[in-house]
Amino acid sequence: MELIALLGKGEGTWAQVSGLMKYGSWDKIILVGDDFAKQFTHEKKFEFIKVDLNKKIVDLKNELSKKLKGKFEGIEVACSIASGEGKEHMALVSALINLPVGIRFTALTKQGVVWL
Repeated sequence: MELIALLGKGEGTWAQVSGLMKYGSWDKIILVGDDFAKQFTHEKKFEFIKVDLNKKIVDLKNELSKKLKGKFEGIEVACSIASGEGKEHMALVSALINLPVGIRFTALTKQGVVWL
């Protein structure tokens, strides 16, 4: 399964994304964030898609839709929104649904990678 994760401005929330990348078995990893998030590094290969998180929600959703189109092979993706804020989460989920692609929320817990 492919993983898409949002990297918000809170660097502390990046640990969740990093752990999910490390302990999950992903066919492809796509990370979405702004200029600040470009600083994120990881031992696993990933594609970074830069977006302007300061845009209004509809404009952000449209930017995400345009940049994510054609990026996924399957009919559903694993999605992590552990990082970021509500507006960013809503825009990402809306963009994914409108591609269309199914969403399975995932997180890293003490028990490992779980589906929510």
